[in-house]
Formats: sequence, C-alpha cells, structure tokens
Amino acid sequence: MANRVELIFDFVSPNAYFIWGPLRDVVRRTGAELDVTPVFLGGMHKLTGNAPPMIRDADVKGKVEYSMLEIQRFIAKHGLTKYKMHPAFPFNSILLQRMLFAADQDGRGVQFVDGILPAIWEESLDFTDPEALGAVLSAAGFDAADLFARTQSDEVKQGLVQNTDHAVARGAFGIPTMFVGPKGGACEMFFGKERLGQIEEELAAG
Repeated sequence: MANRVELIFDFVSPNAYFIWGPLRDVVRRTGAELDVTPVFLGGMHKLTGNAPPMIRDADVKGKVEYSMLEIQRFIAKHGLTKYKMHPAFPFNSILLQRMLFAADQDGRGVQFVDGILPAIWEESLDFTDPEALGAVLSAAGFDAADLFARTQSDEVKQGLVQNTDHAVARGAFGIPTMFVGPKGGACEMFFGKERLGQIEEELAAG
C-alpha cells in the first residue's frame, strides 16, 4: 500500500528546501506518513558521477537560465517567498547531515528538518558557528550538546555513509529523491520537485 513517502535528504540542496513544505502538504492531504533519510549529497554525486545542475549544465546554452525561471515559478506557486540563497552555498553539509542522522535515530528526523531548514534557507544561518546553531537546535526542542557529541561517533559517521550507499544502490542520484510505498517493500521512485503531482496520485491510488 502506497501510504508512505521516504524523502532522501541533504540540507545543502535548495531543492530539498523547495519540496519540503509542498511535500508535507501532500502527505497531510493523503493521510500518508513521511520519513526522512539523511544522505551526503557530495558522496552521492561521487558514487553516481552526477554534479550540481549549475556545474553539469554550465555549457548548455540557455539551460541554467531556464532552470532559474522554473525555480521562480515553483516559488510563486507554493508561496515560498521567504527563500534566500544561502551566502555560503554550496556549503559542506556533513555536520548537519550527521545531526539529522542522530535525530532520526531517535525518531525525530522530520522534526529536525522542520526546525532547522527555515533557519538555513530563510535566515542564512551560519551553522559553522556552534553558538548560533546550538540556539536554533535548542529552540527546535533538541539537546544541542548531545547532537554535537553524537556527530563524532563512529555509529553516526558510518550510518550516514551507509545511508548514502544504500540510496544509490536503490537508484537515487540526486536530491530530492522520493520513494513511495511501504517500508521494506516495493516502492516507486520519483526524482525532482516537479513530481509532486505524480506522488500525490500514487498515494491517493494507495
């Protein structure tokens, strides 16, 4: 039964921000569950030979410009008017991803994204500043000291690597990738924020 969406996620991707709110709306409308699987996008690109669109498409006349047009259309359609390109983009997201992995171990992955994502892509949080990041984590209901400590554990480090490897083995090559279907069962894969309509249809068909 297609009652679950698993989102392959890395904070570094603007598309992860773009799809988050609209996907949450789809999940609410269909009564589905949402799971977040943290991966390291840099590692995913290395494993698949993929690259960020601005790099991959740089030599294709007009393609980057058109991609920006589609982004603006998506922002307008979904009311994402608070979005701001992070000044450090493309940033190293490994700390955030390890924190997300640790939070997800506690069953709080979705809550972690809800609490941190706006600070990064709407408020340009300098997450390299431990005090600034810690304040956001505390406001979101997390024990910042605990998460910082767990990012240094082998369990969390290797867990994130394994998540990334497993996502690629399942066919993922970028963000956002979504798997729709039961946990541990046969799932349909969808890639890109433009697939929201297809995902909703898949969930509604159940």
